[in-house]
Amino acid sequence: MKKQIKFTSCILLLLFITFVLVACSDNTNESDNNDSATNEAAEEPGTAEDDNVTDDNKSDESTATDESDENSNENDTDNNSSEESDTDSSDDSSVENEESNDSSSEDDDNALSSYSSEEIEYARVWLQLGPNQDIDELYVDHVPAGTPLDPNDEENDVSYPEDVIQVSGSRIVDGMVTYSGNGDGTINVYNIPYGNRWYGGTPRPDDIDLEDVKEEMREMLENPELVSIDPGDDEKVKNIIEKMYIID
Repeated sequence: MKKQIKFTSCILLLLFITFVLVACSDNTNESDNNDSATNEAAEEPGTAEDDNVTDDNKSDESTATDESDENSNENDTDNNSSEESDTDSSDDSSVENEESNDSSSEDDDNALSSYSSEEIEYARVWLQLGPNQDIDELYVDHVPAGTPLDPNDEENDVSYPEDVIQVSGSRIVDGMVTYSGNGDGTINVYNIPYGNRWYGGTPRPDDIDLEDVKEEMREMLENPELVSIDPGDDEKVKNIIEKMYIID
């Protein structure tokens, strides 16, 4: 009976020892697992730090991009403002130039505003066609149609087909211009000698055929020179008008 109890006790002791050993083995495995988990956890902050660094870099890049966009927008705004300023300045300059030109035109008109259009025309004709500009006086004579070209030759009946105007200086050297106006800024110029002196102020010589003279005069009247008159300088026009005498 005692042997049986001892045997049973041994078996229980062995079972207890076996259980203890198994329990110790489990604890050892759990400890290893915990250490591994602890190591992984210790490594994870490094990864988190890397992620944070990456996020910081992305944030810096985003900030730099935003700043670049802002600078670009500011530059565009400055450029647009500069262009608008230049455009406004150009427009203002154009307006000022137009006003200056208008003012200059008004001044030119005012310079001759006290004179008639006929007086201005006579002076402009002389300034453009007068043989001598250094004159003391300018005479203006209106010659009606039908007036003989050579009033000193009673046998010569060739006459002007239209009213003409003769402007001449007080001296022979000053010359004379005979013309008719077309009312459009152009005139018909006839090559008539100063003072209608066809033979230098003397009667027609006997050796000059009258019919030949008439033919030349008719051809002259049929083929006047068409001339466009320039406005000229207003001050010069004014000076000529002040020397002008109009013959009624």
